Amino acid sequence: MEIVVVGANGKIGKILVQLLKESNEHTVKAMIRNENQKEYFDSIGVKTVLADLEGTVDQIAEAIKGAEGIVFTAGSGGHTGADKTLLVDLDGAVKTIEAAEKAGVQRFIMVSALQAHNRQNWNEKIKHYYVAKHYADRFLVQSRLNYTIVRPGALLDEKGTGEIKIAENLERAAIPREDVASVIFASITEKNTFRRSFDLVSGNTPIREALKDF
Repeated sequence: MEIVVVGANGKIGKILVQLLKESNEHTVKAMIRNENQKEYFDSIGVKTVLADLEGTVDQIAEAIKGAEGIVFTAGSGGHTGADKTLLVDLDGAVKTIEAAEKAGVQRFIMVSALQAHNRQNWNEKIKHYYVAKHYADRFLVQSRLNYTIVRPGALLDEKGTGEIKIAENLERAAIPREDVASVIFASITEKNTFRRSFDLVSGNTPIREALKDF
């Protein structure tokens, strides 16, 4: 499949792009927001498409045209305010879902946040972030797309273990970004993840086994 990674310049995005580039199963394009992000992807031999999540649905649809799958791993980042979170994590996600439907892309993987589906478990300090994730996820579920929603716990910049725990509801825990990227990669064609959502943290079960069995 040809996969477009939205948010490719982020930490999870860069790891995922590399996994896709090295695979025999898929090809990859990195969706970037501005031209100065292109140099990195050129250096590793990955094609880029230019689109801004604060732009129009038509612009995003044009950028992803021809793709067979989308991974949305974009985010406004912790240094921005609630306004940017709503514009990127919510409206940007919704516009990408609309663009995927418009462009005829069927497969859509969303990177969300642990317990985003349960309001009573949201972190009060970043409640606006959970609101954005919650409603973007709900919009995706109600779309025509073949979705998977991955809700990882606290993200670590550590080497992945390749072993995870997934379920509809999990207690708060952490997981390396490398393992999140590996879960996304494995989910692309894993039918047991189609039209399903799950919390994700580090655990004791190999990734592909966990995805097949949950």
